[in-house]
Amino acid sequence: MIKKSYVKNSPEISPLGFGAWPLGNKAHGKTMSETEGTALIRDALKKGINFFDTAPNYANGRSETILGKALKGKREDVVINSKFGHHPDGTIDFGEDKIRPSIEGSLKRLQTDYLDSVLLHNPDQSILAGETKHFDILKDLKNEGLIKAYGVSIDTASEIKQVLKRDDIEVVELLFNIFSQSCRDHLDALKKKGIALIIKVPLDSGWLAGKYHKHSTFTDIRARWTKDDLDRRHNLIESLKATLNDRVSPKYALGFIWQYDAVTTIIPGIRNQAQLNDHLKALAFEFPKDIKPKLEAFYDQHIAHDPLPW
Repeated sequence: MIKKSYVKNSPEISPLGFGAWPLGNKAHGKTMSETEGTALIRDALKKGINFFDTAPNYANGRSETILGKALKGKREDVVINSKFGHHPDGTIDFGEDKIRPSIEGSLKRLQTDYLDSVLLHNPDQSILAGETKHFDILKDLKNEGLIKAYGVSIDTASEIKQVLKRDDIEVVELLFNIFSQSCRDHLDALKKKGIALIIKVPLDSGWLAGKYHKHSTFTDIRARWTKDDLDRRHNLIESLKATLNDRVSPKYALGFIWQYDAVTTIIPGIRNQAQLNDHLKALAFEFPKDIKPKLEAFYDQHIAHDPLPW
């Protein structure tokens, strides 16, 4: 893998990262065990993946715990990104007094004495606008060596504009995929500021992996989709197949994102060996040059005027 710079004093990172939300979580009636998660992480490491994205609330803290055990003895070779704002008990609390305890909790679960980066996990506008002390506190924690860098996990173009007004944010995690391109024209501005860019939800929670259809049922966070949401995504997938002249799969979904030079790494959730292998195959796929403009035009025609709810 050709790796890219992340943040100062951290190793360069793989263009394919490991989205650790599935670790310890339940989906389709099955909970990933610690043994399964540990084996998956170690296999990803052997295959060149060295960037791991997690958060305190993922599986109520179990994601961080499993990562900590699996990466023991490998800390200097990997890069770990975690977050603040969503807590292991399921609460959302961005209180300034919660920042240090939250990061200390992550460090304990991850069995490390530093984090390569910590992101405010979808903070509200007042925090992004600098009306609070959140970034001052993160700066103090960076000076203490508990974190090497800080930034934000965000979803919209207006949020990017707020980020670009600051000079201290080094990392942005952004919602971006074939179905969610509203931030497309702002990616280069992040690169010009030297901001590392992590792409989250690259497979639209599984739709762009070709996994689902309008009759699919969900019992996890994806149960939020209404019947109309399912019908619309199903129809979009059918139209996308015609655009690609092929089935919808990770090689197109991830390959599309890698066409943007501003992207540092992509973090699809990885639940099993089959998914890991599919994502690695996507990395090796020679993405056709004519597909990127077709997929941009697809979004502009079918979605831009009426964005999909995530």
